[in-house]
Amino acid sequence: MNISSNKKKQKDMKKIIIIDGGPRCNMNTAQMLQKFAEGAKSAGEHIEVKTIRLYDMDYKGCMSCMACKLKDRVSNVCRFKDGLSPVLEEISIADGLVLGSPIYFGEVTGQMRAFLERLSFPWLSYNDYSMTAPKQIPVVLIEAMNGTPERNNSNGFGSMEYCITRALGQPQKIVAYNTYQVHDYSRYELAGFSEEAKRQWRDAHWEEDLQKSFDAGRKMAEM
Repeated sequence: MNISSNKKKQKDMKKIIIIDGGPRCNMNTAQMLQKFAEGAKSAGEHIEVKTIRLYDMDYKGCMSCMACKLKDRVSNVCRFKDGLSPVLEEISIADGLVLGSPIYFGEVTGQMRAFLERLSFPWLSYNDYSMTAPKQIPVVLIEAMNGTPERNNSNGFGSMEYCITRALGQPQKIVAYNTYQVHDYSRYELAGFSEEAKRQWRDAHWEEDLQKSFDAGRKMAEM
């Protein structure tokens, strides 16, 4: 392959960034994100997928340094430097973004919330309150929770979803309900949950949840 062919191949490559906001690398959220990645990669060799686990990183939420709002230096990418900085730079030029989190106390994890502060605050203009992202890209939100469709207290991504919608458009959302908390319920004080009911729900829905994630990955890659 000659140099011009290599350059064309690099130009044609599309990159999808997956942000895993869950603490466990082999449970529900991680499995759904893995299926999303498999779906995206199935679209062809021109798709690059990178998964970033927030719990493996050292970073903070918005520091209110206001560096992104400095006159003549306004930036829609966070200027505070820490372990999250290169990730935010990568997202600013990516072709797709996937955000996944388990739901704790009705919200995404603290790590995901801190990440979203850093991602979205630079988008916000305090001149006219518009929201402007560096690049228009599709977004998928993935949630895993204990609640059922009929009974849950989830706000999901909450106000951060509103910011994402204003800056990037309406995201696709995939929610896995009534997920397993542990593999062996007999080892834990979890009497408020019926393992048998959990198993029945999982047998009926989990493969479908994984397939939805795979299909969403394929769809984003083909867009």
